Amino acid sequence: MFFQLNEEQKMLRSSARDFLQKTCTKDYVRAMETDPRGHSPDVWKQVADLGWLGLTLPEQYGGSAASFMDLTVLFEETGRALLPDPFFPTVVASLLVSDAASEKQRRDLLPKVVKGDAVLTLALLEEQGSFDPDSLHLAAAQQGGDFVLTGKKFFVPEGHIADLLIVPARAASGKGGKGLSLFLVPGKSPGLSVDALPTISHEKLAVLSFSSVRVGKDNLIGPLHEAWPALQRHLLIAAVAKCAEMVGGMQRVLEMATEYAKTRVQFGRPIGSFQAIQHHAANMAIDVETSREIVMDAAYKIASDLPFEMEASACKAWVSEAYRRVGYLGHQIHGGIGLIVEHDMQLYFRRAKAAELAYGDADYHRELAVGKLEAML
Repeated sequence: MFFQLNEEQKMLRSSARDFLQKTCTKDYVRAMETDPRGHSPDVWKQVADLGWLGLTLPEQYGGSAASFMDLTVLFEETGRALLPDPFFPTVVASLLVSDAASEKQRRDLLPKVVKGDAVLTLALLEEQGSFDPDSLHLAAAQQGGDFVLTGKKFFVPEGHIADLLIVPARAASGKGGKGLSLFLVPGKSPGLSVDALPTISHEKLAVLSFSSVRVGKDNLIGPLHEAWPALQRHLLIAAVAKCAEMVGGMQRVLEMATEYAKTRVQFGRPIGSFQAIQHHAANMAIDVETSREIVMDAAYKIASDLPFEMEASACKAWVSEAYRRVGYLGHQIHGGIGLIVEHDMQLYFRRAKAAELAYGDADYHRELAVGKLEAML
């Protein structure tokens, strides 16, 4: 299916690009790489004022009730600009809250998200870095009416500043997803410590150590011991959202490469006139447009409440590798200059590697897709 943006989506893309070109310059991106917080509270407030944080959330919580396809348009623009703030983890975590939390939890939390008063993140992965539910061991022991959390979470996006963490933990023994429960944990809870992790992209990830962190039963999201179905669905939605962000980065790499090929002169003419460079640019364009269509197809299924698991995994498997290919060819066209720290190309290449691994790499999602195919036979 070939997708085209409607007029509202075109306006959203245009307004987002205008805003990000003014506020999210590459100087700002570079400055935030070494900033302890990793973002500007002023820019974060502006993002909230634009309504981006509540774009797809229901109107009764202050959101705009837009579709997931609209959200992918926005993520493509933030990926193009390399927006360095908690926008992505907060938005995707709020979707999980909207889908799985109780009405009281939604009323208490989502309006704060919409206003920019709460940074959310999902604290999922543990030391193995695996998305297999068997790798999740953080314990949630029941004591009276409370739960006491003990263990560690690794690679937590924006874990150093999150106001609320969504934490999968085992409140009962079991294989796979059985026994997993979801808890809302305040970021400043007694017994919770945070250690920053160095990353190739300079995005902010953290290790969270839970030492008898106590939360009440009101902090439980969804049914006890039955969190995995909602969590698994959310991870696939987050993977598609990450792919939309990656498409934005790929598009900008293609633009930079073609602009450079038109102006860089060698042997008396622009290098873009050489067939080898033209082949590189053509292959990059094919990857960008194919990735965009795959993302929109998966987003359409999600927005239409249709089965989307196969499309989501195919999307993440393809786009993860496509972004790497586009980045590699972009560097080939630029030559050595694209590798210097002062050039923007390396910013995108580093983000591409980090995004490739986020929410499951290509091999992981190919295995999921094959499993779905086998189940259909």
